[in-house]
Amino acid sequence: MKKLLKGEYFGNHYNKNQFDDLLITDTKYTHAKVDWHYHENPYFTYLLQGKLYEENKKENYYLKSGSLLFHNWQDAHYNIKPDIYTRGFHIEMNTNWFDLYDIKSFDFEGSMQLKNPLIQQKMNCILLESKIKDQNSQLAINMLLVDIFNNIKTHHHNSEKQKPNWVKQLKEILHSSENNITSLSALSTILNIHPVHLSREFPKYFKTTIGNYIRTQKINKALLLIAKNKLSMTEVCYEAGFYDQSHFITSLKKIYGQTPLKISKKIGDVNLLQF
Repeated sequence: MKKLLKGEYFGNHYNKNQFDDLLITDTKYTHAKVDWHYHENPYFTYLLQGKLYEENKKENYYLKSGSLLFHNWQDAHYNIKPDIYTRGFHIEMNTNWFDLYDIKSFDFEGSMQLKNPLIQQKMNCILLESKIKDQNSQLAINMLLVDIFNNIKTHHHNSEKQKPNWVKQLKEILHSSENNITSLSALSTILNIHPVHLSREFPKYFKTTIGNYIRTQKINKALLLIAKNKLSMTEVCYEAGFYDQSHFITSLKKIYGQTPLKISKKIGDVNLLQF
């Protein structure tokens, strides 16, 4: 089985940044199939564009734009890519990084898919910081990663606890690609739960309010649409589920401190066409 060393991925690197014990790459995938392999270091894969099938010893994933995976160093897997343009963002950490922040990598064994939009939002912040790459970027990226690992560990701990049946049902609804439910009353009717009870209990299992959870999903979708650089900002606004451009721009600026156009210039894939 092939072992991939630091910074090795099957594709063309649009961008490769070394931050001490971190290596960050923005990659266009070029192989239709990648046979069984594993990586020297733990790393995140964030699929910005396209689709990918991945299988390891325990699970398989049909990944699309916005999918986020964490692989530990011992996780063997293989990939199949359909004949479409596919772009991935990777963050690779060596053992020194885990030691520095007192994070035990063995607490995160194997491979895991991360669907929490709050984690994805932090990954979006890292993506933007990697493009800025000023004197504060390394500190910002490290703190965001520490926060992500804390979120993963908390989520894993909570997943082992007994939860009401409606929690799993609600996750499926919120993460469905066909989800267009935005009102508390509609969700309450589907789940057969009183709106007050749902609003009060939601933060216990999702670590935020239901309004912020749905808003974060919209912002995440908007950023990925911006990264594709194929739609106008007006089209991105409505495709992501915002009712007007003013709200759309305000929401992105509140999270990322930048307008959609500035974000597009940093992460849009226009330069990838040079491959």
